[in-house]
Amino acid sequence: MPPSSSHISSPQNTPYKPSKHPPPPPSIIFKLGSSIMGVITYEMEVTSSIPPAKMFKASVLDADNLIPKILPQAIKNVEIIQGDGGPGTIKKIYFGEGSQFKSVTHRVDGIDKENFTYSYSIIEGDALMGILESISYEVKLVASPDGGSICKNISKYHTKDDAVIDEEQIKAGKEKASGMFKAIEAYLLANPDAY
Repeated sequence: MPPSSSHISSPQNTPYKPSKHPPPPPSIIFKLGSSIMGVITYEMEVTSSIPPAKMFKASVLDADNLIPKILPQAIKNVEIIQGDGGPGTIKKIYFGEGSQFKSVTHRVDGIDKENFTYSYSIIEGDALMGILESISYEVKLVASPDGGSICKNISKYHTKDDAVIDEEQIKAGKEKASGMFKAIEAYLLANPDAY
């Protein structure tokens, strides 16, 4: 399958929208990377006006508390099964009423608070749709020239046998993920003293 990319210019609807300082239009880029024997790689970038350190604290370090608070229709609850939040931590994420899925089991693979990187894998749950062994994610926040940040996300879909993944389904999932990121940005703009 040849690489493809598309630009999405409309943000997801979010319950928090700052009234005085709306965020700039999101820049979200999806790109199908390589497709190698049972592993399909996707890349996504989302820009934000929030600096990397603040966005990392909210979207990674406190995501288990913040996302159910601002997007309960997406994530209902996060339960830590084992660990302290660092590598090896296992979490059960319960989706909200607005999701087509019930829950997933999430394993933290790595976290670097100084370099704003986070890697994790979805290892169980109905989001694997019976055709995936796992989905691994590598997230990195970097400073943008305007003082904000760029969230770079690489997703690797590890398929079972010769299973075929519907690219539109993955793209829809990426749009939801970027919508969560933009909702966190909107929350931080509306609550500048948070984090």
